[in-house]
Amino acid sequence: MFDKLDFITGKYDELAKKVSDPDIINNQPVWQKHVKEMGEMEPIVKAYKKYKKAKSELVEAKEMLEEGDEEMRELAKMEISDLEEQIEKQEAELKILLLPKDPNDERNVILEVRAGTGGEEAALFGANLLRMYTRYAERRRWKTEIMELNDTGLGGIKEAVILIKGKGAYSRLKYESGAHRVQRVPETESSGRIHTSAATVAVLPEVDDVEVDLNPNDVRVDVYRASGNGGQCVNTTDSAVRLTHEPTGLVVTCQDEKSQIKNKDKAFKVLRSRLYDLMMQEQNKEIADQRKSMVGSGDRSERIRTYNFPQGRVSDHRIGLTIYKLENFLDGDLDEIIDGLITSDQADKMKNF
Repeated sequence: MFDKLDFITGKYDELAKKVSDPDIINNQPVWQKHVKEMGEMEPIVKAYKKYKKAKSELVEAKEMLEEGDEEMRELAKMEISDLEEQIEKQEAELKILLLPKDPNDERNVILEVRAGTGGEEAALFGANLLRMYTRYAERRRWKTEIMELNDTGLGGIKEAVILIKGKGAYSRLKYESGAHRVQRVPETESSGRIHTSAATVAVLPEVDDVEVDLNPNDVRVDVYRASGNGGQCVNTTDSAVRLTHEPTGLVVTCQDEKSQIKNKDKAFKVLRSRLYDLMMQEQNKEIADQRKSMVGSGDRSERIRTYNFPQGRVSDHRIGLTIYKLENFLDGDLDEIIDGLITSDQADKMKNF
């Protein structure tokens, strides 16, 4: 581990010299590349320097313990105890910083919510989840954009696709893929009986055109008149777009915009992300067992969380964490559970460090 840390520190120092070189500064693409590399290394380098400083202070404190008078020895004992505790924490932090990074972590997110079993109640729960993720994005100052929205006309949604733009969006939202279950008394239930329904969430990293080999000849494009609530152009122009990727059978529709061109652009963006997700799933089949950690496989059929309204609780089944803050959670206060999932994921990776 320390050989790797020394190598990273040396590389960082080497890049620091390069970015100060006038010739490199004048070559903006190269300069920006070096600055980006330094930015990725900086948290590790800072933590390692802090660790080495503490180790150096520990050596001095031990020397003082052997050479000083009684009072100095007592001070040295206290300092040694504090430094040893500090060093232990810093070593753990360095190990986490050195864990392999998910290359998609800094990407924007395409998040899909679909009503599952439970009829209109499931659709209403889907709308709750969509609002929850939108509010979470607002709390983190991320931008959201609706890609597709298929509502029921009664406040629920059959399906919704949104784009969430923000630094590290995928790193935090990737744990949300799976089946979400709700337990509550529907407004239409006169006997007060608790119903259980579900919705599924899929979180995909937004990808660039160059990362997915998408042959336009493989995609059938159909246009039709938009349907649904509101909008002057609904049922008057062929603005809605349906893409069918014939090799995989993937189908993407988009009718949110009044412009057919904009709908087509959004639909292709979603299709590329779904194809990328499919490609990554195929690549990772061989290491599926390693990925099925306490935070789950990310399989959308896997029940990951229960929202119990009568008890006001949210339970994440992957890490066995229950919080009694349902109202806050549905208002976008997700960090307590997401932080728990990240910590659990890191702990699992540490076993194989």
